[in-house]
Amino acid sequence: MTDIKLIALDVDGTLVNPQGTVSDANIEAVQKAKDQGIHVLLSTGRSLSRCRDIAEQLGRSSYIVTINGGEIYNQDFELVDQTLLEPHHVSRLWELKEKHGLYFWSSTEQGIFNTHEPFDKEIEEYSWLKFGFDIEDDEIREAILQELNGNQDLEITNSSPTNIEVNPTGVTKAAALLKVSEWLDLRMENVMAVGDSMNDIAMIRESGFGVAMGNAQDEVKQEAAFITGTNAEDGVAQAIEKILNS
Repeated sequence: MTDIKLIALDVDGTLVNPQGTVSDANIEAVQKAKDQGIHVLLSTGRSLSRCRDIAEQLGRSSYIVTINGGEIYNQDFELVDQTLLEPHHVSRLWELKEKHGLYFWSSTEQGIFNTHEPFDKEIEEYSWLKFGFDIEDDEIREAILQELNGNQDLEITNSSPTNIEVNPTGVTKAAALLKVSEWLDLRMENVMAVGDSMNDIAMIRESGFGVAMGNAQDEVKQEAAFITGTNAEDGVAQAIEKILNS
């Protein structure tokens, strides 16, 4: 197996269990990897405010990839890289939300907004990082996906089968990990990436050792070199043990 020097972990559906917490087994495995000199970092669709507690629980990390790669922070939680979503694209996404009565959520520099906690200024007054929908209706979701996938300025993924996540084109967890690898004087072949959803598929495909969770979407499993246990079975710990014992 390739010499793994960096482990990138998705959060939802991967590092955290169905109860939303990080198991002792996963924490112990992360620490064991760190003790062997391996960088372990979060690579998540969440914003820093929604994953900082987990990052602190795991201990100091060289970098943290958030918002699907839209922002990267260093070990002191200082922003070192950011890519914004143009407001005119958000305006169109808002039109789709209004037309179909969809649940939305978003990440901006000014805060996190969603259907239950809406923003109160004009779209142009915010610095947008990500915009997302959760759509139970298959036909509506497919229609919106068809339009968004035709826009070359947008990167479209998901973090569950019913949602749609929109970032600026080129913003992926894989692209962020490539930057981090270069900063650490590593190559992507030195990376193990673990995830479960479509926003993980690029980093799983492009890393030296791509791991899909047992609960991952089928398309993600097809791209992985290894399928570990589910997030209810400490799948992250199983994957880390595999590389440490290889």
